[in-house]
Amino acid sequence: MNGKKGTRGLPDASQPCFEGWSLGRAVPIAACLALAALAGCKTHDFPQYPPDYREYAYVTNGDSGTVTVLDVVNVRVDREIPVGPNPVAVTASPARNEVYVVNTGAEGGQGYLSVIDAEKNAVAGSIALQHKPVSIELNADGTLAFVANSGSNSISVVDLTARRTVAAIGTGEEPVAVRIAPDGRTLVVANRRGNSVSVVDAASRTVRSVFEGCAGATDVAILPDSSKAFVACSGGHQVMALLLADSKLNPGRPDRLEALLDVGRAPVHLALKPDGGEVFVSNSLSDSVSEIDTSKSDVGGAYMMGDDPVRGLVSFDNSLLYVANFRSQFVTVYLIDEGSRGASIRVGDGPVAMAFSSSHHLIFVVDNRSADVAVVRTADVVGARTAMKSLFTILPTGRGPNAIAVKAFTAK
Repeated sequence: MNGKKGTRGLPDASQPCFEGWSLGRAVPIAACLALAALAGCKTHDFPQYPPDYREYAYVTNGDSGTVTVLDVVNVRVDREIPVGPNPVAVTASPARNEVYVVNTGAEGGQGYLSVIDAEKNAVAGSIALQHKPVSIELNADGTLAFVANSGSNSISVVDLTARRTVAAIGTGEEPVAVRIAPDGRTLVVANRRGNSVSVVDAASRTVRSVFEGCAGATDVAILPDSSKAFVACSGGHQVMALLLADSKLNPGRPDRLEALLDVGRAPVHLALKPDGGEVFVSNSLSDSVSEIDTSKSDVGGAYMMGDDPVRGLVSFDNSLLYVANFRSQFVTVYLIDEGSRGASIRVGDGPVAMAFSSSHHLIFVVDNRSADVAVVRTADVVGARTAMKSLFTILPTGRGPNAIAVKAFTAK
């Protein structure tokens, strides 16, 4: 939407308007915009939206049983929606104006999926799952959801059109992450307590391969050409590389183990470049990020980041990696092309999840311990020399925020 004429959107703000803010809670937006106007600020950093454009960020609050809705266009809190006990994951539909929230449920109880109507920002329905669901993945057209039920050792297959669970696929012990290959043929499941990886045929919904030896399997990344999967083994210091069945790298052959790659201690998250050329591993206990060349399945090096890196996010142009350091108040920027660490951006306490706005001019950083979301302007990141330079504002959430998804659409 960048560059289109319209009446919605925020003006740019000069640095003097923002550098003195308290990290606990930001100065109200209206006051800062007034200061920006007095400073003669320009409007080039924010898109100009047409009147019927809507964009929201949805933040799950695990300790509040709610979802905080942020208005991305006006950079403010829109509302807080009650969902269910212990919401832990959220994703947006690529086809409908809907958002799906995974609620783990009460201790020992059944979990369920809340369906949020993004046009009304209200819960439109709920779908029963199995015990302790913890993550969700959608197929390309948004008709099916795959939910990892860590307490039932299964994957729920949910028909999102009919709003009902249509199948359950048995996996290893305590599945915590499921990913579908871009070609839609394969599901890869990380079984944390089982120290294993299940590879599922998506059409028949049957397990076709199991790979042992991935201690604390916790996250999965699949290449854009669906040829290879990488699984973080958080109980040790390795990433498992798998060649998927009958792919261009493995024609006419079954799924097979390509390598176990040594990285840092407790690898917990995999951030894949949009072009698929590299995957970046957040090593929680080593305070580092390892860089893997995906074509060679080779570890190119490790780079010190911050205190307890738990999440990575790569820019759409493949040039920057943003790393959330949970035991800190910082997001660290790694310059991919230069192979060097860049600025550290001060956010709230305990950054745990991140998401870009649709135009990529903002990053929303979910801060678990301070119960807020830091809003970072990407235009100010490269070359930043102060921790506050790229921070635009901080918005409050419910208690224990833990995940985020962004949905943009044109209002009817």
